[in-house]
Amino acid sequence: MPLELFAPAKVNLYLHVGPPAPDGYHPVSSLMVFADVGDALRLELAEPMDFVVEGPFADTLGGAGDDNLVVRARDLLLQGSAPPTFRLTLDKRLPIAAGLGGGSADAAAALVLVRRHLQAAGLPAPGDEAFATFARSLGADVAACLQSVPVIATGRGDVLDPAPAFPALDAVLVNPLAPSPTGAVYRAYDAGGAPGGADGPALPTRFASATDLVAFLAATRNDLEGPAVALQPLVGDVLASLAGAPETRLARMSGSGATCFALCADARDAQRLADGLARSGRGWWITPCRLGVGRVSSLL
Repeated sequence: MPLELFAPAKVNLYLHVGPPAPDGYHPVSSLMVFADVGDALRLELAEPMDFVVEGPFADTLGGAGDDNLVVRARDLLLQGSAPPTFRLTLDKRLPIAAGLGGGSADAAAALVLVRRHLQAAGLPAPGDEAFATFARSLGADVAACLQSVPVIATGRGDVLDPAPAFPALDAVLVNPLAPSPTGAVYRAYDAGGAPGGADGPALPTRFASATDLVAFLAATRNDLEGPAVALQPLVGDVLASLAGAPETRLARMSGSGATCFALCADARDAQRLADGLARSGRGWWITPCRLGVGRVSSLL
């Protein structure tokens, strides 16, 4: 029977970024949450070993070569093991270079599926500590994607602490279908003097309501938003459209873009906003969703 996992989209509700450290990495502070929309990954016995990509954004992924994070995660766990051969099939439902951590979520799902496959075959599989090390080696967001619960990410983004409790948030995700490469955005941020900082806001133990959380977020920021808009003006168009909508309580970019989000009062407002944007005929990727709903993926 095939094994399948949902790989939820990651959203940065805020993202504070410091100047690069001597090792070239930027310290960050971010409230990361996960959505009930995302990619899916399936493992099934097949010969020879294979990885294929399907779904609405399969053609934009640039193939399924060895540099794909799913392939790298698979090969990392298979070092020294020879389990029954299998095919990994990625259903790519999220835009790429989108600030949604899609590649990281896919890699996290691959780690879990391959470990389960090794265990089912009676072969040695990494323990939790080694597993976490593998995740961090693949990228800062992969460890958070393994948990798929709201976290405060600091350091390089791989130091994770539980986020304050808060109600689920109704939201709309919008991507103009124009990539916003992370490296280019960070370089533009540095060229502008890296004016932000990795300072984290003082956090309560919990937010009693979504209104309280929105008020808190209004005093935070995404330091990469300005550079991303400068490099890709369509991001600015999305933000303006979201900010000007009556259903929007807060509009912001996620990660290094190009996806932006609007927080809404309830699911009805989120659907109304998504429908209105779709009628505009811009051809953007638009989806209503819920954020921070707890573990929406059984990755661990």
